[in-house]
Amino acid sequence: MKKLTLGFAVIVGAVLAGPVQSADLSTGGYCPVAQNARLLSIESNASLTGEVIRLMDEAVAVADSPQWINSGRPAFVWASEAKVACGKAYGYLQSEYRDEDYLNKCECFHARMVRYMY
Repeated sequence: MKKLTLGFAVIVGAVLAGPVQSADLSTGGYCPVAQNARLLSIESNASLTGEVIRLMDEAVAVADSPQWINSGRPAFVWASEAKVACGKAYGYLQSEYRDEDYLNKCECFHARMVRYMY
């Protein structure tokens, strides 16, 4: 019985020790529901800030709406994620820093929210 258990443990360990991939946001195709780098292509910081605020306001409205809070659809979850990511991107923009990671997350999570709304 010990040999069987040991053999099973070795097989499971080998399977679990296979190649591991991380969620790297800098690689293309991270967000299948949004075109990557649309926000990053906006050159003016004022225009970029305005767009981030728009996305954040929409996410806040969905996250605060009983219609989506009580819905069985994941729009509320993605609205909450977009709200945080867009808020962080906005905070960085206040100090004239473009955080590409949070800008991409803001755009992606907002697109996922919208996808689950309709």
